[in-house]
Amino acid sequence: MIWTKKDLLGLEYLTKEEIELILTTAESFKEVSTRDIKKVPALRGKTVVNLFYEPSTRTRVSFEVAAKRLSADVINIASETSSVRKGETLIDTGTNIEALKADIIVVRHNASGAANMLARHVSISVVNAGDGWHEHPTQALLDIFTLKEKLGRIEGLKVSIIGDIAHSRVARSNIWGLTKLGAQVKVCAPKILIPPGIEQMGAVVTDDIEEALEDADAINILRMQFERDAETAFPEQLEYFKNFGITQERLKKAKKDIVVMHPGPINRGIEMESSVADGLNSVILEQVTNGIAVRMAVLFLVSQGHDKKYENTD
Repeated sequence: MIWTKKDLLGLEYLTKEEIELILTTAESFKEVSTRDIKKVPALRGKTVVNLFYEPSTRTRVSFEVAAKRLSADVINIASETSSVRKGETLIDTGTNIEALKADIIVVRHNASGAANMLARHVSISVVNAGDGWHEHPTQALLDIFTLKEKLGRIEGLKVSIIGDIAHSRVARSNIWGLTKLGAQVKVCAPKILIPPGIEQMGAVVTDDIEEALEDADAINILRMQFERDAETAFPEQLEYFKNFGITQERLKKAKKDIVVMHPGPINRGIEMESSVADGLNSVILEQVTNGIAVRMAVLFLVSQGHDKKYENTD
């Protein structure tokens, strides 16, 4: 299959074959990180701009490392140090970056749909690094890549996503990606944190943590985003840990080889015990490592898609 899209905006918009192409491409790029000289010339001469309107460590650094390993030039723009503070809109910022002859904008924004809107207004490639509560496609791709690497397949797996489903773009992207590849997805959270319509995406819903763990091949534990809501909509932290926190005791009732995942950062003692986060079932640091390969694949493919889209426009 040949990649033809200039943007990566969400897994909702990708076919099974397109997701598989990203994963296959990531496999070939993962080897680069094991070399003494961790670089290939795939994007030499290209410029990648990381445009982040929200705080980020893992995602921004991962994209920066990925771009540099592809030999691209990288520019990092944070909203607090940019013209955004002077009232410049996302579209104005994007078109100015395009006028500077950059090739790819990696954007993180607190508004759902921001990446889609930006992609409609610029002809260069746009990669969604997380937009509001909408999607975080590269996080889901690296989660899926890690699962496939660990368990050898995605089709037929039973994956439970546990935690703050309501505010999680990671959950939405994972549901889209996993179900398209044939996995069975269950989401588990307090009822107040289950958004309406999640079943229509293909997920089974439960508020029983024992049920979520019972026959799962993997669990993806989400960060509780207490900063999103200072009202009483969130359960108390200790109450949440008591009813939904992943402990060694709870894992004894799960499959012995269950895979434990978390997109980070972890609230230890709230979402899970430290012994679980650092335990033998945990692949959390492997997710971080695999994120570089996946983002290398995405940057490479959207660059190819952009070139194919415009090569016959003369």
